[in-house]
Amino acid sequence: MAATGQLKPDSRSLADVHSSVGTSQISVWRRMFAFAGPAYLVSVGYMDPGNWATDLEGGARFGYRLLWVLVMSNAMAVLLQTLSARFGIVSGRDLAQACREIYPRPVNLALWVLCEIAIAACDLAEVLGAAIALQMLFHIPLLAGVILTGADTLLLLLFQSFGIRTIEAFIFSLIAVIAAAFCIEVFWAKPVVSEIFSGLAPRLNRDSLYLAIGIIGATVMPHNLYLHSALVQTRSIGHDEPAKRTACRYNFIDLLVALNGAMFVNCAILVLAAAVFFKHGIVVTEIQQAHELLVPLLGTSLAGVMFAIALLCSGQSSTLTGTLAGQIVMEGFLNFRIRPWMRRMITRSVAITPAALTIYFMGSSSTLSLLLLSQVIISMQLPFAVVPLIHFTSDRARMGAFANRAWVQWLSWITAAVIIGLNFWLAFLAVRGWLSTPGPWQIVIWIVTIPTAAAVLLLLLWVGLEPYIGRRSRLAGRAPVVFPETAGAEAAALVYQRILVPLDHTALDRLAVSHAAAMARLHGGRVFLLHVEEGVTSQVYGPDSSTAEVEAGEQYLDRIAQSLRDQGVTVETAICHSPSPSKEIVRYAHEIQTDLVIMGAHGHGGLKDLIFGNTINPVRHNLQVPMLIVRPAKP
Repeated sequence: MAATGQLKPDSRSLADVHSSVGTSQISVWRRMFAFAGPAYLVSVGYMDPGNWATDLEGGARFGYRLLWVLVMSNAMAVLLQTLSARFGIVSGRDLAQACREIYPRPVNLALWVLCEIAIAACDLAEVLGAAIALQMLFHIPLLAGVILTGADTLLLLLFQSFGIRTIEAFIFSLIAVIAAAFCIEVFWAKPVVSEIFSGLAPRLNRDSLYLAIGIIGATVMPHNLYLHSALVQTRSIGHDEPAKRTACRYNFIDLLVALNGAMFVNCAILVLAAAVFFKHGIVVTEIQQAHELLVPLLGTSLAGVMFAIALLCSGQSSTLTGTLAGQIVMEGFLNFRIRPWMRRMITRSVAITPAALTIYFMGSSSTLSLLLLSQVIISMQLPFAVVPLIHFTSDRARMGAFANRAWVQWLSWITAAVIIGLNFWLAFLAVRGWLSTPGPWQIVIWIVTIPTAAAVLLLLLWVGLEPYIGRRSRLAGRAPVVFPETAGAEAAALVYQRILVPLDHTALDRLAVSHAAAMARLHGGRVFLLHVEEGVTSQVYGPDSSTAEVEAGEQYLDRIAQSLRDQGVTVETAICHSPSPSKEIVRYAHEIQTDLVIMGAHGHGGLKDLIFGNTINPVRHNLQVPMLIVRPAKP
């Protein structure tokens, strides 16, 4: 879709607050204030309890040596979040919606599942962080605190009822508390400035690799890329190029301030751990230990209280934005909308279960390891959000004049290469360690690990090469089906009375319907329009399905049918619900006893057909009637 294309009202990101904040203020400062907010909601994901775990252990075990990882991660975050914000402003879509429009359904489902896993891992960190903070402040048992965190759904519902600006103001207040607490803590710790700057020199070894990737996963979060592309659309901006450039500029300023503030908090945590724990040779194995040791080492009881309050603020701020991200991901990939409280309860239940089981069976000492694992899981999902984002923002057909320049593309791909390279390094070490471990579970590990790793690698390869595969397929696609000429009396005997046209909501529909209308007028026939809904709700509820996508499909079909009737063509319409469009087309063709099928061909083949199959071939192999395959003219 072109950059100037508009969304239908029922398919907008965060429809309840879409374009709800005015930005027409004349004053520069007031306009900057109007645009401020989305980046702060995103930034809380960069200072959640998962960051605390990685920063605390990084500072306690390696001193200032991993400080450069935080700075590098922040630079990556600024670049990628800038691309995400620009994409949302220019295209009018969030990243998940764009994936649904471009990729086949199997790929979208795989990407959605991976993103949900990352959101659950992030929520796991928030659950543990909030439970640990409650234990520090009110001596609530850790397991009870984990279960109690499910009640924060009510907090989310309360703030959502007041609109997006109220949520932004609340989040900003929590960020201010966190920043103030660590400013005071670092002041009390009195770190050596020269040692801090020495930590900016890149150094990495096998021992610090796992933690370094955890820091990257805790800093550059995949669901934040989906979230930011939707949040920027809560601002009301014009649809012309100058208005979009203005919005991009103000959002970039907002992003720089917010993410650099988040980096300051992360650096403060690492510096605090290095100055207090590493200096005294103390290895931190859990956040509770850090809380208990801060009081005697800093010489004031306020150190522990401020640490716990900041941790609680961190967990609660992250839980709000995590819910919004989950809503955007589900609606974007699946076009499936459920109430926010239900979405929140599902995500929180997925996070609470492993946390509660781990604490119950392994004790509270396992919480830090679980936090670190959650951040590595998040990092492993990053390439599947980063690669599509770079492809989409570099596409001139979609972004127009806002497409990435060459140097931005180079920086973006270098960032992606660093992320992917570190993840593959870690994955290789982990898999090799698992496979070399003797025991009765080794066969199970082989059976599960190798196919999973191969599937993930193939998915990443496909997502990375899709634009080039698609372009090559379009250039080297097969020619349309050509029917031999028929002459004389045999030609006169060919009369098509029942013409079936399966629709798929693409530009090819217009071409197929035009051919069908011409054929119907020539032969005095009837046109049957068929659309197969293959969404999740359609597969579960069938004809009882009612989603924005189903309703849009019905309206789309009615408009085409009415247009044909206005031309004097007799039309019948049908909507079927099935995960297999080809089988449904064949079934319906037999039902109406069609004597001609007209279908549009998208022109892809080769690898795409091998992986995902196609619709035309199964239909033509199972029908004994003529088929007309239409394709758009090549430019």
